[in-house]
Amino acid sequence: MSDRLSVFKTYKLYVGGKFPRSESGRVYEVTDAKGKWLANAPQSSRKDARDAVVAARKAFGSWAGATAYNRGQVLYRVAEMLEGRRAQFVSEVADAEGLSKSKAAEQVDATIDRWVWYAGWTDKIAQVVGGGNPVAGPYFNLSSPEPTGVVAVLAPQESSFLGLVSVLAPVIATGNTAVLVASEKSPLPALSLGEVLATSDVPGGVVNVLSGRTSEIATTLASHQDVNAIDLAGADEILAKELEIAAADNLKRVLRPQPVDNWTETPGTDRMTAFLETKTVWHPTGSLGASGSSY
Repeated sequence: MSDRLSVFKTYKLYVGGKFPRSESGRVYEVTDAKGKWLANAPQSSRKDARDAVVAARKAFGSWAGATAYNRGQVLYRVAEMLEGRRAQFVSEVADAEGLSKSKAAEQVDATIDRWVWYAGWTDKIAQVVGGGNPVAGPYFNLSSPEPTGVVAVLAPQESSFLGLVSVLAPVIATGNTAVLVASEKSPLPALSLGEVLATSDVPGGVVNVLSGRTSEIATTLASHQDVNAIDLAGADEILAKELEIAAADNLKRVLRPQPVDNWTETPGTDRMTAFLETKTVWHPTGSLGASGSSY
């Protein structure tokens, strides 16, 4: 009989394509649905949040400038890597949510399918929300969507994997970069997702994963002048109100939490369009010349 000791996993943050510990050195205990200790997760500080925003801003230009087809390939690659680590995520989701292995497997399979679903939308969303506009005059007018920028995403507290992917994938599918705040209660699937992203083709900084006290991290992100939008899916009613007030200082786009979010339902396009801006270009026709303008 082997007396070999188990090798406990050290969970770390994922910022700028690297795996730092919290700069504060803090950790907090993560337990399963029955209160049994699972791991120590890093407890992010305000500085960790600021570092994640810097990384996301640095990555934004090249990610937003990539072709939609290329972004779709990258998201599909993430799904491939998740498929290869399916057993690990089944175990983490079962522990986090108190599910049987079979139920957890259903959740993981739905999550992988969700990545594939959004991968397929990357080069189609512009056709749905953009196009030619009817105008009266000797010119034509075209509208096309552009990503908003750096988006802070608060992962749902209860749906540790399917929920977080349902709020993260649409943000990066449309060319934004993200700072993801993992579920405070069940952060391990999100932290493991960082490992998957690092071994996929997702450029460093496109997704940054923080764990810790949601209220502490989110308050910093909501008031940060270089964060363009925030998804409050993981905030309770009181915290959501506080964050909306903080976000108003620099006119962030705010996606408010819904009373009931059923993450198992097939999503629509709402979460993709929530963080898109519309660019309209007009161009004269006929003899008026070849110059055009945009606004």
